[in-house]
Amino acid sequence: MASSWQRFREDFAIVFQRDPAAKSRLEVLFCYPGLHALWGHRLAHGLWRRGLRFAARLVSHTMRFLSGVEIHPGARIGRRVFIDHGAGVVIGETAEIGDDCVLYQGVTLGGVSLEQGKRHPTIRDHVVLGAGAKVLGPITIGHGARVGANSVVISDVPAGATVVGIPAREVRRRDPVEAERITLHHERISDPVAMALGDIVARLEALEARQRPDGKEQT
Repeated sequence: MASSWQRFREDFAIVFQRDPAAKSRLEVLFCYPGLHALWGHRLAHGLWRRGLRFAARLVSHTMRFLSGVEIHPGARIGRRVFIDHGAGVVIGETAEIGDDCVLYQGVTLGGVSLEQGKRHPTIRDHVVLGAGAKVLGPITIGHGARVGANSVVISDVPAGATVVGIPAREVRRRDPVEAERITLHHERISDPVAMALGDIVARLEALEARQRPDGKEQT
């Protein structure tokens, strides 16, 4: 298990790897709310596991006020997770996030049930959740998957898949090795609605091409 000092060093290193805007350690230390939220969560989670539920919630609520990121103290978060910008990120009580993941602003890992037990998503390693993405329910986002901005995910996402839309649909799948490279060029993600409309247009053009001027089908 990594020591607190090792994880502290990893936290700094991952910011410089994921954000080209980071210029100095001093800037990262004082000006990155996503990092502050993760540090606060570690404290809150430790209290939660010891049964100090009120103290844990109080720490969580304070960090929400200071950072704009709401992480329930019961959530489990892995190593080298990067929350970019952080504003509006919400992570529910039974959510689980693996190692080396990236969450952009406005991401929600929410529940859809009032019952006790597992009701929030499980995010595997090397996953990227685009700005405004909503991942809802006790579903699993597979290793190296990508969720496009403002997508709403309500079912499992396979490893290496890229999903977009409302509800989210798979538009691409990468091999496991390529999937571990953290990239999310939103302008390069396919639009399933545009793809479907393109197929309809192509089919109409093909049908029109088969018609004679008098409207009868060519043989």
